[in-house]
Amino acid sequence: MTGRQRLRRLVVSLVVWWMLIALILWLLGTMLGQPASLAQCTASSAFFVAVGEVGDWLRRRRRRRAGRPSGIAARHQPPDVKAPTTDP
Repeated sequence: MTGRQRLRRLVVSLVVWWMLIALILWLLGTMLGQPASLAQCTASSAFFVAVGEVGDWLRRRRRRRAGRPSGIAARHQPPDVKAPTTDP
C-alpha cells in the first residue's frame, strides 16, 4: 500500500467516524428533548475524534518505546511462550 492510499484510508476513516458520532449526538439530543444544531454536534464530534486519535497515537508510541510488539498477535501470545517442536 502506498503512502497516498494509506493517507486516503485514514482520512476516509476519520470522516466516517466524525459524521457517525455527530449523527448519534444529534439523535440523542433530539430523543432526550435537548436538541442541538447539527453544526454543534459536528463540532463536538470533531473534538471526540481528535481526542481519540491522540490517545491512540500516544498508546502506540508508548508501546513502541517499551519495545513490545503491538497489535492483536501481541495480545494473544505471552512473550515467554515457546513454539512447539517435533523433538521428543
